[in-house]
Amino acid sequence: MEVIKISPRGYCYGVVDALTIARKAAKDQTLPRPIHIIGQIIHNRHAIDELTTMGVVTLDGPNREEILAQVKRGTVIFTAHGVSPEVKQRAQEQGLTCIDATCPDVTKTHDLVKDLVEDGYYILYVGKKGHPEPEGVMGEIPGHVSLIETEEDVNALQLTPEQEEKIAVSTQTTLSQWDTRRVIQYIKEHYPQASVHVDICAATQTRQEAVAEQAKGADLTIVVGDPRSNNTNRLVQVSEELAGVPAVRIEDLSQLDQTLLIGKKRVAVTAGASTPSQLTREVIRFLEQYPDGTTASTKNNEEAPITNGIHITFSGSQP
Repeated sequence: MEVIKISPRGYCYGVVDALTIARKAAKDQTLPRPIHIIGQIIHNRHAIDELTTMGVVTLDGPNREEILAQVKRGTVIFTAHGVSPEVKQRAQEQGLTCIDATCPDVTKTHDLVKDLVEDGYYILYVGKKGHPEPEGVMGEIPGHVSLIETEEDVNALQLTPEQEEKIAVSTQTTLSQWDTRRVIQYIKEHYPQASVHVDICAATQTRQEAVAEQAKGADLTIVVGDPRSNNTNRLVQVSEELAGVPAVRIEDLSQLDQTLLIGKKRVAVTAGASTPSQLTREVIRFLEQYPDGTTASTKNNEEAPITNGIHITFSGSQP
């Protein structure tokens, strides 16, 4: 089987930095114990499991303040997705040692939003509801930011004349640039005076562009990554909608359903920005040893199944 190894793929520098910070903290015996991560350090189960074996406790949930309330002593690490100033302040008030692993690109968005609000702008933040990154950004200046995920959210806005006068648009760093463009265009149709700032990080954008171009002509794209990783799920969308190639997302090789390979000659492989490289390498090695899909028999696939294959398809304005 021909394997197209899409490049770039996998870890971005923000993820590498966050994991390095967490690993160093786990080994630093001078830090107060226990060590908790407020949320998932990155959206990847394998990376979280590694930190767990090092004695770092991951606390996850929909609200960072509620998570923080569970910690009574020790050290807390803020994830790559960032947190609001209020969360940081509460951690300090609780007497906790704080370590910030926020991605520098996310920090830039926080700073931009603060500066824009200080200049009198009301912010329309294009992001995914329920994702920790928008939670942190919106917490920078409560009451001055609205979260926009779809065109329907734009229609539902009830802004005052003062807010409409000065509107600025910012974005979550891990979105699809094409979906973001569509929503921003819709915002501009309703608020032509809006000042637009697209904050999709370079790592996310280059990985999406690589899939859109390099997956063309493949019979299938395999995206390796965690289901909770927004940038991973967007790569599935990009393959299907822009490269015109069916895509499947798997966490690791154990989730690859071999029946998907029947009839396939060329398979493209990529990975989300929070996916450990060894997981992707395992998938690539397996495919390189796999027979051409047009000659592999259904019988062989049935004899050696890899279960729990997951197929995710995005269309329209779905997250």
